[in-house]
Amino acid sequence: MGTSQDALLGDIQRTIDLKTKPVGSLGRVEALAFQIAALQGTTTPQMNDCRLTIFAGDHGMATAGVSAYPQAVTRQMVLNFLDGGAAANVFADTFGVGVQVVDAGVAGAPIENAKLVSRRVAAGTKNAITEPAMSAAQYDDALATGREIGANETTDAVCYGEMGIGNTSSASLLCHKILGLSLTPLIGRGTGVDDKTLAHKTQLLEQAASRTPDQLTANTALKEYGGFEITMMVGAMLGAASAGRLIIVDGFIATAAAVAALQLNNDINGNFVFGHRSNEIGHAIVLKAIDAEPLLDLDLRLGEGTGALLAWPIIKAAAAMLNDMATFDSADVSGPA
Repeated sequence: MGTSQDALLGDIQRTIDLKTKPVGSLGRVEALAFQIAALQGTTTPQMNDCRLTIFAGDHGMATAGVSAYPQAVTRQMVLNFLDGGAAANVFADTFGVGVQVVDAGVAGAPIENAKLVSRRVAAGTKNAITEPAMSAAQYDDALATGREIGANETTDAVCYGEMGIGNTSSASLLCHKILGLSLTPLIGRGTGVDDKTLAHKTQLLEQAASRTPDQLTANTALKEYGGFEITMMVGAMLGAASAGRLIIVDGFIATAAAVAALQLNNDINGNFVFGHRSNEIGHAIVLKAIDAEPLLDLDLRLGEGTGALLAWPIIKAAAAMLNDMATFDSADVSGPA
């Protein structure tokens, strides 16, 4: 770290400490304000707007019975997003956040809708239980498309959500292979499977994991077990980070994408704010493994970017505190003795 960067960080901390409050009394809000200011390289950072991008894609292994819902729900939910009827739409509208929906690879024929961003790689991945989820060319396509989407972001912060029946299974396998974590503790109920289906899901994912070495690079893990929507999200995170955007990470699947993105470029850690701790069993394990402390813990397990959206007002408030809160001098308030 150079002298000028050290000086900037010192200025940011002094700016926070001179506000009309005891030092450190705003807790993690102060740490968040510091992170935002350091990312933007100024003591007066801007957090005025945010956009949610929902990536949708189907997983071949969903047909093996790893979810309580049929694969057709992915397409149905894409249409629901486009009609504004999902929880993510409601939260986004509440906070004035724009939403775009990207078809990364939904099964079936292409969806015809003027509101949809169609960047389909294929009509869903292969069944990762028995074969690689995607080819090298498909992986390169999905990652590059995501990078392009992320690099073209114009808002101060971005949220990335996902839709894809079977993608908690993909996330479990990705975190297992990239981080070297035990697989079974990462396998949760996803869309709400019962005990019998959970046991079947666990057996299938153990079979899938046995196809490859215990630990894989992010590139290989995504090709073997990723979804097009997860891979595109990884690329978007890398692209948004290159454009200097703050990235609000959602739940288990988005965190799996962040794990892959961080392995591909560890320098982007400062771009990430982890919005919440999901009720999905593996999420807390992965957050601990990467030393990430989320802002919220609301027992969510929906995805779609919902937890990231709920964290946005806190992030916006942290920047506002740094810009708008009076100092002891400006307010003529006595400081500590």
